[in-house]
Order: sequence, then C-alpha cells, then structure tokens
Amino acid sequence: MIELVTTPIDREQVVRSVASPQAGAVATFDGVVRDHARGKSVTHLYYEAYPEMAKTEMVKIRKQALERWPLHGLAIVHRTGRLEVGESSVFIAVASAHRADAFEACRFVIDTLKTSVPIWKKEHYRDGEVWIEGYGA
Repeated sequence: MIELVTTPIDREQVVRSVASPQAGAVATFDGVVRDHARGKSVTHLYYEAYPEMAKTEMVKIRKQALERWPLHGLAIVHRTGRLEVGESSVFIAVASAHRADAFEACRFVIDTLKTSVPIWKKEHYRDGEVWIEGYGA
C-alpha cells in the first residue's frame, strides 16, 4: 500500500495491509498536525504534492527498505489538502519478524520520505501563512 489520499487516513486499514502470520512486530509512525510551529499557533496545514513523482519516490523508498531489512510488509500513506490539528498527515506501517527491524525500517522510511518525496507543506497561523522550505523542515 503506497498511497496519496485527500481524505482522512484509515490507520487500522494501513496496519491490516501489512499483517502477516510471520510478523512478530508491527511498527508504525503517525505524523500528526500539531497546534504550534516556529513559535506560532497553527490553525491548520495544507499539503500539496506532485502525485506521479511522489508515488514513484514512495515506491523507491519501500523497495530500499525491503532490500535492507527482512520485512513482511511496508505501507506508506500520505494525505494532501487541508488538514486540521490532530489529523494524520502521514502514516507508515512496517511488519517484520523482530521489532528492531520494524523500528529501524520505519524510521528510515519517514526520514527518507521527508527529504526526497515532492510533497510541500503550508502552515496556516492566526496571523498569516507560510510555505515551509523543504518538506523535512
């Protein structure tokens, strides 16, 4: 499961998509919109993506992780459009036989995604808005 979505992410569905009887561990990462950034109150976020390239890059990240760790499943779902405080912007699930592999692969996926996938974030504040330089910022 590699998806860009415009509706709320179904976290349980993402976890189910990596389920395997061989997996003794499922690690997840849930990137959630917080109510503050850069010393300002955040009212909401807006994400834009270059969909074709974003999905291609997400597939590459998945492939790299599967080559590096003995995984049984890996899913990445990122949301675009307007997101309110508390909503999930990105959800990653990784299944493996052992927790260390699941944790390491999950961290690799989010760290790589934030630096290489063409998804941009605009933070909206009570007194204005700003596009964040570099997705990982």
